[in-house]
Amino acid sequence: MSDTNRGSDRQVEIFMEGMADITPDIPPSFEELEEAAFGAMDEKAYGYVAGGAGGERTIGHNRDAFAAWRLWPRMLRDFSERDLSTELFGTELSAPVLLAPIGVQSIIHEAGELGTARAAASLDVPMVASSASSHTMESIAEELGETPGWFQLYWSSNDDVAKSFVRRAESAGYEALVVTLDNNILGWRERDIRDGYLPFLDGEGVANYFSDDAFRSLLDEPPEEAELKAIRTFIDIFGDPSLTFDDLEWLCEFADIPVVVKGVLHPQDAQECVDRGAEGVIVSNHGGRQVDNAVSALDALPHIVSKLDSEIPVLFDSGIRRGADALIALALGADAVQLGRPYAYGLAIDGENGIESVVKNFLADLDLTLGLIGYDDVENVDREAIVRADEL
Repeated sequence: MSDTNRGSDRQVEIFMEGMADITPDIPPSFEELEEAAFGAMDEKAYGYVAGGAGGERTIGHNRDAFAAWRLWPRMLRDFSERDLSTELFGTELSAPVLLAPIGVQSIIHEAGELGTARAAASLDVPMVASSASSHTMESIAEELGETPGWFQLYWSSNDDVAKSFVRRAESAGYEALVVTLDNNILGWRERDIRDGYLPFLDGEGVANYFSDDAFRSLLDEPPEEAELKAIRTFIDIFGDPSLTFDDLEWLCEFADIPVVVKGVLHPQDAQECVDRGAEGVIVSNHGGRQVDNAVSALDALPHIVSKLDSEIPVLFDSGIRRGADALIALALGADAVQLGRPYAYGLAIDGENGIESVVKNFLADLDLTLGLIGYDDVENVDREAIVRADEL
């Protein structure tokens, strides 16, 4: 598949198969994709992935924010060859898209994060591996191979475990440390409360902890012999609500790879993080999973971009569903976007093959829409590509 015409190439691939009465197993529509994933997953597991905090108003706000903007196509601009490539922290990416950190992927599909890593490698799309993975960060990195990987740190209240995770991520070859700031305690998620469901209590999503020497040193017995006691220790030390900007400054000095902060919504917080040593910011509200009725990530994005020096990479997640969404975020100043629930649903339906189909479709949509609004290089997408609906 051509890197300069991947959208049309993907269409031809699908339409040629259609000539033989072969239609896609993975729905191209996000709404149908979500419905198919619901049918493929355990109901409690689906609720864990799809659900949000409280009345799930933040999930709605994330989508409504995109509806407030319109792409404004321009005509007769040569877009016969299109370039989706970009660069982050000195690494060339084939597209401004990363697979967002999603933990506990074993509840989605038996392949879990290893299937996601294999799909990412086959497409050369970076993956952000979660601390709460069902497979170790080392095994995920091995499946990624030469494809860039970032490691998402859930900052443990135990300093030795936190330090160990950072050093392990560096040794495994991860190129950046994504520190999630908005999940130091678990938000009030009504679906999970209704179901009485927390997958960690079933021993899911704890592979990085159970394999960690610093964590194991906290136990009287190894996890293999006393799993419930180990799980309880994991729950006790998982997050740290006492963290401050001073702690972030320490972490930025301690880490040997760039620290990127995730979950930032206020421009003053973003500036303070950078002042304390963070080298990048991911504007995110955790896909609406932490705070009910919070500001949408997209509404926060331009405020943060205008506050920071233009040399600081700003990424975006929370609500990306289609190529047009990515282009709106890029036009508002994001350097790249993270795809979350869509690829998780692809994993649920058909493992790594499902993720490949979802991401291929997403990139095809992004590529075609980029050209159709009059651009041939994704890095040139700017504020002129969009207009607020209430300004027309």
